[in-house]
Amino acid sequence: MSAEIWFYHLGIKINKLNKVAFSVFGFNIYWYGILIGLGVIVGLIIARREGKRVGLNPDIFIDYLFYAIISSIIFARLYYVIFSWDSFKDRPLKIFAIREGGIAIYGGIIGAVLAATIYTRIKKIDFFKFTDCCVLGLLAGQIIGRFGNFVNREAFGGYTDSLFAMRYLREQVGYVPKDVLDKIIVYNSSQYIQVHPTFLYEACWNTIVLLVLSLFKKHKKFDGELTALYFIGYGVGRFWIETLRTDQLKIGHTGIAVSQVVSVIMIIVSSVFIFYKRKKYKLEGLNE
Repeated sequence: MSAEIWFYHLGIKINKLNKVAFSVFGFNIYWYGILIGLGVIVGLIIARREGKRVGLNPDIFIDYLFYAIISSIIFARLYYVIFSWDSFKDRPLKIFAIREGGIAIYGGIIGAVLAATIYTRIKKIDFFKFTDCCVLGLLAGQIIGRFGNFVNREAFGGYTDSLFAMRYLREQVGYVPKDVLDKIIVYNSSQYIQVHPTFLYEACWNTIVLLVLSLFKKHKKFDGELTALYFIGYGVGRFWIETLRTDQLKIGHTGIAVSQVVSVIMIIVSSVFIFYKRKKYKLEGLNE
């Protein structure tokens, strides 16, 4: 029996990994959904703990989560549909077929930020104090959620023969770019594609960002600094990882990856925000 997933240079083989975890009355429950759910729960626990640490009622994060999930799903799907419109323009009802795949993390983040903006205004909570608690939980959720892409055999990079090169059985992968298809690996009569495990790169990068922010949080000078640093840290990592991926959403027919454009905008805006707030903080300190 051929391994379904194989980290060739590391000597790690996974002989069988189903996308479906189990079924309930004929309804399939996917590992992707389970991992996303686990990420949400872990993120909520971290956000509640951070909220309690800074004097916010931990229960507000449970209340907010309900609205954030709805908003994030809508915008994650909307973002994907807008930049993949050629796939939906002749089959508009497919827009609602989310179970078939097709959501984008940046769209989800936009939805979460919009929900936070409205929620904090209604509840009269400081927006940046609130989001500084949320970003640590968001990072933890993203780390866990990326392993859903691993199980689904998606969101991988181009061909590589590096130390972390990952092999998927060709028959279990839906989309295979030409540069990868031209370098099919045959082993024991089975065909494999060999690619960058970008899910792993992003999970590791986000872990580093999470550790840095966790160490820095007690030294921040103003509310919103952790939020801005999250956007910078995640943006830098995502920009790099997008250079390796083969399934990017593009801006029209320009060949420009949407996520890279969004990453650059986030990095610039967040950097300017930190510079301005730090300068203001320093001036206020001198005037005291």
